[in-house]
Amino acid sequence: MRRRDFIKAVTAATAWPLIARAQQGERKRVVGVLMAYAESDPIAQSFVATFGDELTRLGWTRDGKLQIELRWGAGNPDRIRALAKELVNLQPDAILGQDTAATQALAGETKTIPIVFAVAADPIGSGFAAKLAHPGGNITGFASTDSGLGGKWVELLKEIAPHTTHVAVLFNPATASASQSYIPSIQAAASSVAIRLSSAPVRAKDEIENSIAAQASNPGGGLIAMPDPFNTINRDFIVAMAARYSVPAIYYNRVFAKSGGLISYGIDFAESYRLAAGYIDRILKGASPADLPVQQPTKYELAINVKTAKALGLDVPLHLQQFANEVIE
Repeated sequence: MRRRDFIKAVTAATAWPLIARAQQGERKRVVGVLMAYAESDPIAQSFVATFGDELTRLGWTRDGKLQIELRWGAGNPDRIRALAKELVNLQPDAILGQDTAATQALAGETKTIPIVFAVAADPIGSGFAAKLAHPGGNITGFASTDSGLGGKWVELLKEIAPHTTHVAVLFNPATASASQSYIPSIQAAASSVAIRLSSAPVRAKDEIENSIAAQASNPGGGLIAMPDPFNTINRDFIVAMAARYSVPAIYYNRVFAKSGGLISYGIDFAESYRLAAGYIDRILKGASPADLPVQQPTKYELAINVKTAKALGLDVPLHLQQFANEVIE
């Protein structure tokens, strides 16, 4: 199946249509997918397509073997919880939870249906797994970071914007609870380079603007946009406000840099969805999530927007450009 055809099939309806009719007498398997993003988000669509492409490669979406029930939370915690209940009531063979928020909602609804998370910041702290090597319950998947990644954000921001002296940490408390796992490394790195930190909890666009404007009120302001569905959904607005107020910012996903953000560093999210499809395949073939280890990320991406750097009056060090996976001119 061609990639564009797969995406078209996904966006056609909330419930993913069957690729073909099942052969007579063959039991159709059902997999739920709970996405925290909005259905209209192109990056979310690309993640779903990656997941589907891998299932196709593994043979599941051919000959009507599999039905996917896809739901979109649109960054709304109440909606995510309601959709989690809806999916569990369908009694699927397995469920993919996009992130920490989606997986927490699913975990609250079932202790028996296998759940695979595509990305989660703190699987043990969130209660998804007793141990990384042996999760022990009905949930497993792929961690989105190690605890030291927050410190890397501070280091990179200071390197590309050396005059930075105070940084706000931007997050939505309702959708980024797992982001607390990054805070110790952020604090340690900030202390080592004499950066003052402040917390910037936001729940609406006007609060985003106010937080970024506050960073611009004194020289040396900077911003760390934390891993958070709310931030991803509002990425264009966050990037626009950072540009309006001339605040250097670092992000956790390269889509921010592609949208005009200064710099991003984080895992290869698409790879996580491909790997998650592999776990779903193994579960459908009889594996238990209790025995499938939670895997740590191995692929990271650095993206730098040189055009944005110039607009901020910043010179991007040559070694950073050489190290980057993508330099946006």
